[in-house]
Order: sequence, then structure tokens, then C-alpha cells
Amino acid sequence: MNVHLLKAKIHRAVVTDSSLDYQGSLGIDKTFLGLTGIVPFERLLDGNLSNGNRFETYAIPTPAGSRTICLNGAVAHLGKVGDLLVIIAFCELSVEESRRWSPKCILLSENNTIAAPISKPSHDVWL
Repeated sequence: MNVHLLKAKIHRAVVTDSSLDYQGSLGIDKTFLGLTGIVPFERLLDGNLSNGNRFETYAIPTPAGSRTICLNGAVAHLGKVGDLLVIIAFCELSVEESRRWSPKCILLSENNTIAAPISKPSHDVWL
């Protein structure tokens, strides 16, 4: 049996741009992708903290250090510059693998600067 677990999270990412006519999905700074292990074109679940919208996208790398979070295509209708997003990727693991798993998560602050890694969850549930 396999379980679906949190792989990675970028918490409180500020939308910096949007492009309705761009053929793509969610542009994310390569630095954020590297820190969380999210790979280009990976399926993402996004929550807009500013308006409550939830939507699926896929990751498109933008230049490292740009601090870009860009809503592209249809999802440009679901948020605006300045909105806060939670960007989530999931993985599928065996129950045995899940006992040792820890997601990679970062917390962003104003201007999409890295505030901190989010502490890893406790594995006490397996005791």
C-alpha cells in the first residue's frame, strides 16, 4: 500500500506578476524550487490565502534570485499581484518509506525573501 504525503511547501509566497496570455502555469524562482525539491513541470496544488481560491498548476522555473511567483494562463484569473499563496507538492510513498519521510518546506516573508525553513514534523505518530 502507498500513501500520498506532503513533499514540499512554499508558504506565504507573494504573487509578483500574472500573465493571462502566457502558455504555462505557475512561474517560481529556481532558488525556491531547489530548496523545496519541486521539479520543473511538477503538479502543484495552490491555495490563495488572500481570496480562498484553490487551484492546480505545474511549476515553471524562473531565474534564480528573481523572487518571482507568476500566475500564468487561466490561473491569472484566480489571483492578483500581492496575493499570498501556499504552493504544495505531494509524493507517493510506501507506508514503510513514510515513517522516515520529512517534507521540505520554506516560509517566505515580504518581497519573497526566505524567512525560514518550516520545522520538520515529528514522527511521534509512529510510536
